[in-house]
Amino acid sequence: MTTYGFQGEQTVPDEASHSRTHHWQAGPPVSAFPHLTGEEILQEMIAGRIQAPPIASTLGFGLVEAGPGTAVFEGEVGEHLFNPMNTVHGGYLATLLDSALGCAVMSRLPAGTAYTTTQLNVHMVRPVFADSGKLRCEAVALHVGRTLATAEARVVGVEDGKLYAHGTTTCAVLAPRPTV
Repeated sequence: MTTYGFQGEQTVPDEASHSRTHHWQAGPPVSAFPHLTGEEILQEMIAGRIQAPPIASTLGFGLVEAGPGTAVFEGEVGEHLFNPMNTVHGGYLATLLDSALGCAVMSRLPAGTAYTTTQLNVHMVRPVFADSGKLRCEAVALHVGRTLATAEARVVGVEDGKLYAHGTTTCAVLAPRPTV
């Protein structure tokens, strides 16, 4: 029996116990590549020459395509992502959307320029279950200016084609930091 240490302790039979292991290799931050444009950095990540951020391994999704103003992520869902209702937690969908949206913006940025999310709007339209299959999040940058950028994205099931969520972002575009 496994005992969980919270108020009103609960025991669960050991045969119900599961584990999940993920591995990542810490790489240099993208600021270590000031000579590459945002799109070039993303292409290097897809090719495996620049490490993907550890969040990708932690949550089981990754960047699979990037072009000028676009980014596509795919992710596998499972019960390790469940909320108390036995559906995939909305935070997973929000993180998937935020990642794709930000990378769509990044793909339009010149070398040495960064961004940060300032607003994220997420609309979840149906629940995601452990057996919902692979999800695909396609994002498009709508506006990338000197100080502000916006993008929109959709999360669809790869096998069923259903829309699970959609969202938008506003990002602050950060000027290159002067080198010392």
